[in-house]
Amino acid sequence: MAVPKKKVSKARRDKRRSNNSKMSAPALVKCSNPECTEMILPHRVCKVCGWYDGKKVLEVKKAEKKD
Repeated sequence: MAVPKKKVSKARRDKRRSNNSKMSAPALVKCSNPECTEMILPHRVCKVCGWYDGKKVLEVKKAEKKD
């Protein structure tokens, strides 16, 4: 079984663990539909209106509200 030759210092250990805090949130862009104000991930079809790259590419069904 592998055993460490020397103790890893707290500073070295914490430097290695700190990289997770450097991750950033995904970038969001405005939908290409002029009437839609939804923010979406880049290079994806808008789930609200169905537009991509300035064109309607998907027919989106309206969600019905239940009483």
